[in-house]
Amino acid sequence: MGKIIAIANQKGGVGKTTTTVNLAAALGVLEKKVLLIDADPQANASSGLGIIVDEVEIGTYQLLEHAATAKEAIVATTSPNVDIIPAHIDLVAIEIELVDKNNREFMLKEILQEIKDDYDYILIDCAPSLGLITLNALVAADSVIIPIQCEYFALEGLGKLLNTIKSIQKIHNPDLDIEGLLLTMYDSRLRLSNQVVEEVSKHFQDMVFKTIIQRNVRLSEAPSYGESIIAYDATSKGAVNYINLANEILKQNSNGKGN
Repeated sequence: MGKIIAIANQKGGVGKTTTTVNLAAALGVLEKKVLLIDADPQANASSGLGIIVDEVEIGTYQLLEHAATAKEAIVATTSPNVDIIPAHIDLVAIEIELVDKNNREFMLKEILQEIKDDYDYILIDCAPSLGLITLNALVAADSVIIPIQCEYFALEGLGKLLNTIKSIQKIHNPDLDIEGLLLTMYDSRLRLSNQVVEEVSKHFQDMVFKTIIQRNVRLSEAPSYGESIIAYDATSKGAVNYINLANEILKQNSNGKGN
């Protein structure tokens, strides 16, 4: 049975989409079958894997509307072993449309039941908010990765996110686990970066991934070519970081952490 991992942080610009796209590609290269679900109306994960967003006819919106099945929404990507359920700007409307529905928090969970066994990992790229779409992702997920950038306001809002996760564990999804906190945009030359690593590691200890994602120009360039960092420059620091992260996740899951 596949493991569903949401990549979430209500703070924008922390590396959620970069992490989702490149972790999916890295797991694919390591011969795991991966599905990426783009649950962000900005659809950057979709375009980052070469999908022409304006041409998306069936995506996350249609899934949450129950207008299509998960199998109908799946699109193959050029990244080995990676499929995607793309997003489109129309996903913005779903927050309003689901408000009056019964069990609105469970829409994504229900939809994914039919395909969960078809993949080793299902990664959900969440929007930078704690709205209904992100709530659906966290209710559907087995675990959550929280990217934290190594910058001044790194821990801002983290308490709110952790409280949201606690309330989801209590009310909707008692099995939701924290896969790990992922430090991103690290620059070893900056004292501030090192201070953030120290502070986060001190506060959260074993919850923090050993792999740290370093600031890397190639990582920023890859999405404009519709490619993961693995396809764009497999020898870059960014590619090595995400392969290391994928290996770390595989190792901790084979050791019995999570599902």
